[in-house]
Amino acid sequence: MKSVSATAAEPLTQPRAAPGAAGEVLLSVRGVSKSYGARPALKSVDLEVRAGEFVALLGPNGAGKSTLFQLLTGLFNADAGEVRVCGQDMRVAPVRALGRIGVVFQQMTLDLDLSVEANLVFHARLHGIGGAQAKVRIADALARLGLAERRGDRVRELSGGNRRKVELARALVHQPSVLLMDEATVGLDPASRRHLLDEVLALRASGVGVLWASHLVDEAEGADRVLVLHKGKLLAQGTPAELVAASGCDTLAEAFLKMTRSGQAVEPA
Repeated sequence: MKSVSATAAEPLTQPRAAPGAAGEVLLSVRGVSKSYGARPALKSVDLEVRAGEFVALLGPNGAGKSTLFQLLTGLFNADAGEVRVCGQDMRVAPVRALGRIGVVFQQMTLDLDLSVEANLVFHARLHGIGGAQAKVRIADALARLGLAERRGDRVRELSGGNRRKVELARALVHQPSVLLMDEATVGLDPASRRHLLDEVLALRASGVGVLWASHLVDEAEGADRVLVLHKGKLLAQGTPAELVAASGCDTLAEAFLKMTRSGQAVEPA
């Protein structure tokens, strides 16, 4: 199937205003389904992410999280349903929609032989950002993540945690409205995992909407809302406290296990 990803010849976005006003829906997914042959991967999924909101997409391995992210980033088209980013339909205006998204995939996508700065410069140019503006944004992103002194180092010289920080910096250089994090802490030690999560949680203050996919329940405990995905179907949506109460459990981890073992949807009060 044809990808809707943009090319370097067609910049994804141009300098623009702040990510979004408080409460504004930045990412809207309605009735999205996807199958691989006879095997359904997503079944009529509905979700939204608002400005300044951290939404955790929690699901076991094979739940459909990566398939959903492939649709959200234009790698594949949905069989049915609609994806809108800041009002832009992914099918109708893919370049505009993708220009409002920053993404860190589960698998690293940096060039190991380029320097930290060179990786970010390439990404900035892809988005039509160059010159002094790119330098300022790159410097700000690296300073924020404590990587300013590593800007000239080749990526292969960095630890796994710092490589993830570089990917986060790259995702933020073009000032996206929506940040997608797909199992971004896989392979990191506990301290690096916590630091990355804290950095992303802090982005809420700038109005960025975050969709954080994970199978680790503790990463969802600080979320504004949690979505539980199981075998391609959303079983529940609500705050961590709402899901715990609705499931009759004592913790979010217990609620998650109960829902995914039974496969039964839960409706928070």
